[in-house]
Amino acid sequence: MLQPPEFAQFTEEASRLAVATLKLDAESVDLGSREGVSASLRRAASFMCPTSPNRLVDAVFSAMRPISTCELSRDDVVDTLELLVASGDLLELRRESGRSTRLLYLAPPSYIELVPGTYLLMGIRPFDAPLLEDDLALDIDYENHTRILRLDSSTATSRLGALGLQCVMRNRWVASPAPELPKELIGRYRARLDVAGEAGQLDGLSILDPLSSVRYYRGRWRVPVPSDTGDFVARRPQAYGADLWCVLRLQEGFPQRIIDLPVEDSVVPGRDEAWRYQAAVDALGGSPQQFRIRQGVTRDATFDFFLPLPGFAERYLQLVGLSLGKTAGALFSFRVPHAVTGEVAAFLTDMLWMAQEGESSGVRNAHHRRDDR
Repeated sequence: MLQPPEFAQFTEEASRLAVATLKLDAESVDLGSREGVSASLRRAASFMCPTSPNRLVDAVFSAMRPISTCELSRDDVVDTLELLVASGDLLELRRESGRSTRLLYLAPPSYIELVPGTYLLMGIRPFDAPLLEDDLALDIDYENHTRILRLDSSTATSRLGALGLQCVMRNRWVASPAPELPKELIGRYRARLDVAGEAGQLDGLSILDPLSSVRYYRGRWRVPVPSDTGDFVARRPQAYGADLWCVLRLQEGFPQRIIDLPVEDSVVPGRDEAWRYQAAVDALGGSPQQFRIRQGVTRDATFDFFLPLPGFAERYLQLVGLSLGKTAGALFSFRVPHAVTGEVAAFLTDMLWMAQEGESSGVRNAHHRRDDR
């Protein structure tokens, strides 16, 4: 239904006021942009945490939707929240209180030096308290879901430390798992499933189809069917909180055994283990997940991705490049200097068994078979 011009004018003004409240530039940032959604999530989290991901998403989406001047979906908010967890603004941890629940907590104020003089800010203070004092707050650059501060490197450590921000070492922040072969990772989960309890009746299941295209993430999810036999990445609803991530064993479409994720590191979100497990499944099946490299006319190249990456890979890319968010023909992209293009490609190949677009999956599969011997 068409709205009267007065309503559109009211919506635009309300959106501008909301952007200003979030301490963003209303002249250059839209409320429904990645920057606007990120700031809205941080502000809401500062009052609501600890809370479940679903509650936080619902609160932000219901508040933003009526006054956003661009089309905003709940999935947009969910995607942005996952980026904030991956980049260190929020912590997603398990709480045991009669039932296993994943809750979001505020990450402590901290920073990491990307290069001398450039710092990635992380963490959220309670009750919408500013992360930095006013003079430094004005120098923050909001780039998609990240906050970047440029300071004189000779004084940055003392100035940020005086404001209560902790310095996080690069290797600690990335914290990549050890390199391994796809069959080794899959074997560990298979062994856990072999001794797991019976799954019982599970309603509302969705599984990630390993035979579906590695180019369209949302299209890979579906309900189980009678032809499904084997182990699958799955999600199952729970009474409170977001759907749980799990690895599920099916026999002719019926659940047999199940393990909830994470199982290898309780601090890692379940989706991170699920996405790396699926990357191993895709690689071993001969259809490795892909990335595309677009060479620019400047000194940078753009890496396009079609499926989500585990948090450790996201953080690595943030160290060496700049997130561009969603781009045409890709789920998201990163811009990186030409000098590290080979290093990034090797990281993706070694840690997630990915292939550059256009590389023969048969060659990749032969490589894995050669390594497996």
